[in-house]
Amino acid sequence: MGVCSALAVTTNLYVTLIMCLALTLVCGFSNLFVSIIRNHIPSNIRIIVQITIIASLVVIVDELLKAYAYESSKTMTVFVALIVTNCIVMGRAEAFAMQNTPFLSFLDGIGNGLGYSLILIFVAAFRELLGAGTLLNYEILPLIQNNGWYTGNNFFLLPPSSFIIIALLIWGLRSWKKDQVEEAQFKVAENSLELEESKM
Repeated sequence: MGVCSALAVTTNLYVTLIMCLALTLVCGFSNLFVSIIRNHIPSNIRIIVQITIIASLVVIVDELLKAYAYESSKTMTVFVALIVTNCIVMGRAEAFAMQNTPFLSFLDGIGNGLGYSLILIFVAAFRELLGAGTLLNYEILPLIQNNGWYTGNNFFLLPPSSFIIIALLIWGLRSWKKDQVEEAQFKVAENSLELEESKM
């Protein structure tokens, strides 16, 4: 759910950069504010408080975009608001900011936001280049309609392409670094299949 809103805007690198900036700022400042009041938040409502802080920051970012980058804001539509659902923002507030100082929490949020942004920027550059032949709206691959040789592949402008690219990135990373492969939570016992066959 969290990644869908970000991947939806990765058809254009410029819009993606704005989304990355918004997400990184929300992640950093939500960590900061959660950390500042962490000792005053009752444990039974901590998730509600964290979501409220994140949602408030997202509203501020959305209003700033409407004021200073209106065209980009129209392009991103509801996807800025869906930053609230991003698991990284919520996860870092809960896992790190609740146990660490404001300064370290802020750095952690910015660092995680930038790391996530690098992936989005790579996906956006790949999709825009192959889908439209441009980067940051500048023509890189000469298009046929401009007397060039390249025809944009519209598949890369469709939402499914972003998930395929992300899947290939994950596959490549896990092939390169075997320690990134998660161990199965449950393992089938060696003789379990034999028992099932004997019952049949």
